[in-house]
Amino acid sequence: MVSGKHTIFRYKTVKGHLHKFPPILKLFLLLPLSVFCLSLPPLWLAVGKISAVFTAFLCKFTLHEQITDIKPAVYYAALMYGLSIFSTLLESWGIIPLATLAVVVLIPQLEFLQITMRLLLIVQLSALLFRTTSAIEIRNGLLTIEQFTRRKLSILPLFGKYISQRPRFADSIALFLGFIPEIFAIWTSFNLTWKARGGKNGISKIKYLVFVIITQSLERAALKSKAITARE
Repeated sequence: MVSGKHTIFRYKTVKGHLHKFPPILKLFLLLPLSVFCLSLPPLWLAVGKISAVFTAFLCKFTLHEQITDIKPAVYYAALMYGLSIFSTLLESWGIIPLATLAVVVLIPQLEFLQITMRLLLIVQLSALLFRTTSAIEIRNGLLTIEQFTRRKLSILPLFGKYISQRPRFADSIALFLGFIPEIFAIWTSFNLTWKARGGKNGISKIKYLVFVIITQSLERAALKSKAITARE
C-alpha cells in the first residue's frame, strides 16, 4: 500500500480546519473559485497562492504533501514550455539572429507565467478539496445536491411531472471525482516499484507504465461498476 503522503490528492485522515466544513459547501465553492482564478492578475494570483499554502498548513498538510500535489501541474507546464520553445525555434529559424532567438525562447513570457500560476492555484484548490473530503463525503454531498435539485424541479408546472426523484448522476460524478486520486495512487505505486527494480526515468518508463495504469484503471472501474449494479 502506498503511503498517503506520497500520493497526489490522497484524503488526509489527520483532521484540520477545512475537514470540518460541509462537503456541499466545498463542492459548491471549488468550481466558482477555479473559474475566478482564471481571470486573476499576477498580484492577486500570488496572494491566492500564498492563501492556499497557508490554508493547507492549517489543514495540517505537510510541505512534502503540498509539493507532491502540484507536481502534475509543474510537469505539464514544463512540457508546454518545451513545446513552445520547439515551435518558436521552427518558426523563427533563419529569420531572427541566433543570439536574440536564444534570449527570446529561453525567457518565459509573462502570459505563460500567468497561465502556469493559474494552473498551480487551481490544482492547489483541488488538493484542498480531495485531501479534506473523503469519497463518501463527496458522494453524499453530490447526492444531497441532486435530490434538492430534483425536488425543486418536480414542483414546476407541466415540466415537473417528468422529473424522477431517483438520483441518477450523483454516483457517476462521485465515481469520476474519486477516480482522480485513485489513478494518481496507481501511478505512484507502480512508479515506486519501477524505481525499486532499478528503472530509470525516460521513454521506456512511460511506455511500460502507461499501459499498466490504463489496464489497472479499467479493471478497478469494472469492479466498481459491478459493485454498484449489485447494490441496486
